[in-house]
Amino acid sequence: MGDGRKSLGKAGEDLAERYLKRQGYAVVERNYRCPLGEIDLIAVNKQAVVFVEVKTRRVDTSGAPLESVNAIKQRRLKRAALHYLNKHRLHDRDVQFDVVGISLGSNPPSVRHVRHAFDFSEG
Repeated sequence: MGDGRKSLGKAGEDLAERYLKRQGYAVVERNYRCPLGEIDLIAVNKQAVVFVEVKTRRVDTSGAPLESVNAIKQRRLKRAALHYLNKHRLHDRDVQFDVVGISLGSNPPSVRHVRHAFDFSEG
């Protein structure tokens, strides 16, 4: 990933983390990497372990941030989430997948949070 995209991604993740904390989530890990993929943010709330995909755009000309979390990306996230759950022995916890879309083109940046964006059992 080029430096520009990397800094854009980090800026979006920083905004998403602050937003999620205000919503009552506790972020426990950032940029979790394993052989099966990467998860931007892992958080917990009262109900579940929440795996969060953050999509950041400078402008919406390439489509809304949430549109890029397609079936292939969802499968990768699920595999990485299962790896995390196995590694940390969290099989007894509910699992939730959220997507946070950040658009930096407005001031202040817009944040769109989709809770339960997709199911662990889908696909």
